[in-house]
Amino acid sequence: MKKYDFKIHLASHFGMCFGVRDAIIKTRDSFGVKGLTILGQLVHNPIVSEELNRNGVQKADLQKPANEIKGTVVITAHGASTKDKKAWESNDRKIIDTTCPLVHKAHQALNQLVASGYFPVVIGKKDHAEVKGLIGDFPRSLVVQTDADIPNVPDKKKIGIVSQTTQRIDKVELIVESIRSFRKDSDVKFVDTVCAPTKNRQTSAQELSKRCDLVFVVGGTNSNNTIQLVNTIKEFGSHPIHIQRASDIDPCWLEGYYNVGLTAGTSTLKETVMEVYETLEVISQNKFSNKKENIVC
Repeated sequence: MKKYDFKIHLASHFGMCFGVRDAIIKTRDSFGVKGLTILGQLVHNPIVSEELNRNGVQKADLQKPANEIKGTVVITAHGASTKDKKAWESNDRKIIDTTCPLVHKAHQALNQLVASGYFPVVIGKKDHAEVKGLIGDFPRSLVVQTDADIPNVPDKKKIGIVSQTTQRIDKVELIVESIRSFRKDSDVKFVDTVCAPTKNRQTSAQELSKRCDLVFVVGGTNSNNTIQLVNTIKEFGSHPIHIQRASDIDPCWLEGYYNVGLTAGTSTLKETVMEVYETLEVISQNKFSNKKENIVC
């Protein structure tokens, strides 16, 4: 294998957050249970999905309850509306709710806003499981994904805003200010529901971009927070490469780079990140400390 001369920089905050970790642990504890079914994708991580498949875990659509599905069903880390949870309640089923506690807080914030008379607005990806869960109990709510959606914000006296927990807070705040400008006569209340792990990983990605000319971002291709990390690194002037596992790496990508960064989304297993780190060490001529930083949530 050709050797390349570069230094590896590991982000100060990277990889799996406690909400995803706990969802995986709860589900693993149920391996072997007859009729174990995940209502959606447990976490946006292909390696975890492969593990679930190997252990015979079935998959069903959260929003399409089926009488023939019995046994144990799992609400994913992305959460679900109260309506959808109740639709799955049955004497023939046990429900394991692995919703991230920080997603629960977003639900509580939106519920409180609606109870106080605010029209509900959610900033996030319209087709994302978490966003569908947030708006599921409020069919008249509005999802704002970009500035192009702002003209759809209705003329209401009170407008209450929360965010998908994995959105970039700087982008969210810009959208909130745009809504305030668009609806100047409205009482616009924003509750910051972007989670701390997302914020920490975003800040670390910005710092990494300033000292690295190439940054590997490890995470599922449908992981929103991983995609947001890729976008941040690009915006801060570095070159991001989005991979899902160590075997995705082509050594040729590293030619001509001297400072290579490594970070990962909140759905990425620690062992996956370490495999990428070790692969980069093998490719590089340099021999650095084998000390592996702990994941900080």
